[in-house]
Amino acid sequence: MAVKLRLKRMGRTHRSFFRLSAVDSRRPRDGRVLEELGWYDPAGKDPEKQVNLKLERIEHWLKVGAQPSETVADLLKRHGVDVAKARIIAPTK
Repeated sequence: MAVKLRLKRMGRTHRSFFRLSAVDSRRPRDGRVLEELGWYDPAGKDPEKQVNLKLERIEHWLKVGAQPSETVADLLKRHGVDVAKARIIAPTK
């Protein structure tokens, strides 16, 4: 089974909210997930409240071969996760 780390869209019209999930790559975008790994609120005003990530679980999924989507890889990179080496580094601001 190929696992991907991707965003699951939630919220209402014009007020998007996303959950970061580990998903079987053959499932639809908003389908059943293997594990919820955090959330992302792009409309949040405070940068501290825009993202909540379970970094240990994300690192685990990356180590076992899960592939992040482009958006998730960028989000993880901004929050200090080295996607290529699957390890947590100091967050960049």
